[in-house]
Amino acid sequence: MDPTHQPMPETRRPLLPGIVSEWRTLARLGGPILIAQVAQMANGVIDTVMAGHASAEDLAAVGIGSSLWMPLFLFFMGTLSALQPIISGYHGAGQWPRVLPVTWQGLYLAVVSTVLMILALVNVQPVLDLLSLEPQTARVTQGYLDAFAWGVPAMLLMVALRGLTDGLGHTRVIMAFSVLSTLVNLPLNYIFIYGRLGLPAMGGVGCGWATAIANSLAAVALLVYLNRSRAYRRFHLLTGWTAPDRERLGEILRIGIPIGFTIFVEASMFSVIALFLAPLGPVVVAGHQIALNVVSLLFMLPLSLGMALTLRVSFLIGAGAPTTARRLSLSALGLAGVIALAFASALHAFAPAIAALYSDEADVRAVTVTLLGFAALFQVADVVQVTCISALRGYKDTRVPMFIMLLSFWGIGLPVGYLLTFTDQLWPAMGAAGFWLGLTVGLATAGLLLGWRLVRYPALPTQAD
Repeated sequence: MDPTHQPMPETRRPLLPGIVSEWRTLARLGGPILIAQVAQMANGVIDTVMAGHASAEDLAAVGIGSSLWMPLFLFFMGTLSALQPIISGYHGAGQWPRVLPVTWQGLYLAVVSTVLMILALVNVQPVLDLLSLEPQTARVTQGYLDAFAWGVPAMLLMVALRGLTDGLGHTRVIMAFSVLSTLVNLPLNYIFIYGRLGLPAMGGVGCGWATAIANSLAAVALLVYLNRSRAYRRFHLLTGWTAPDRERLGEILRIGIPIGFTIFVEASMFSVIALFLAPLGPVVVAGHQIALNVVSLLFMLPLSLGMALTLRVSFLIGAGAPTTARRLSLSALGLAGVIALAFASALHAFAPAIAALYSDEADVRAVTVTLLGFAALFQVADVVQVTCISALRGYKDTRVPMFIMLLSFWGIGLPVGYLLTFTDQLWPAMGAAGFWLGLTVGLATAGLLLGWRLVRYPALPTQAD
């Protein structure tokens, strides 16, 4: 089955076989997305491990540098991700002449985003001064970011072009080039960080150069593919230049900025929590980071399912099948709940073994096991909310969900977590577990509100309220 097949007319579409067929389509769309997400996460793991073997200063510099560029990138990535439901809707409606013009508007936004992100990264010294870093660590951090900045155009170019490829249902394309980037990054890290093939050892700075070159090679290869592939040749991407269009740019920004801001809010919240936990000592921070790493890894599956759901819902709406889109959204929520319960059970059952994989220190393992118990509850709430918000993005409904997430994270989750962690006002102070419980409360609130909105507004499938 082609993952972009036209749906059967809704009046003739049996309920159960139709839903099973849609789940298969989600799997075909989501599988490559999952591999691409894991490949991108692997880049971060490779950078961390290889920089750590250079020196503690290099490891710290790469970690700090990553924490500075990642929120910026996530915001711009989220904004550009509006291209996916827009193009997928055109695909479903068979409106092929509209695909290339909106793709070019995304490319224009990618250029503007690139300029803003590079300016921020190469002028980050005031932030480093506020962090009171040791001079060597600060120097390597700035060097890492200066090198990394050369790859920003390629990163955002690939994000914009992903709107085209994923929007047309060809999720294997970005999967392939994400894996290519990871495979190139590994040997380049070895060469630049440790000084091989006659080059000087650059440490953490070399990590920045390796990532920039790997991203650039992947972006060039993607452009070549799109220009020569039979599936994309009819769009004439490189020769079919379209002038900037205020209306189309406005549509992308109207849908995309709330997505980018939502992702930025979530990412920044975890950074704030890490800062709050720092006074509790390195053992608590280490246990927290391990639990967060495990949950982030498990989250790749429901996140990929959600991204596929966005594509499929927007396709069905474009194809004039809102009833199928509604059934798919609600059934996917049930499927995600089953996945979440399975992950939660696994975390409870294997928490000691997971902790042992990360640390040999008994006190770190003890903290990790405790936090993984709370992370199991967190996982259930997180999977529910990401499925709801992904379905709503398929309807191009992003503004109200943004406010719901802002309220849930910063208005409920973080304050409740702080009170549970450091005070006795709600419960005897729980330490780091308090933040995990607070976040679970916040995410559960988000899941309920987003779920209500998803059920309440099926009659407005093409409008962003």
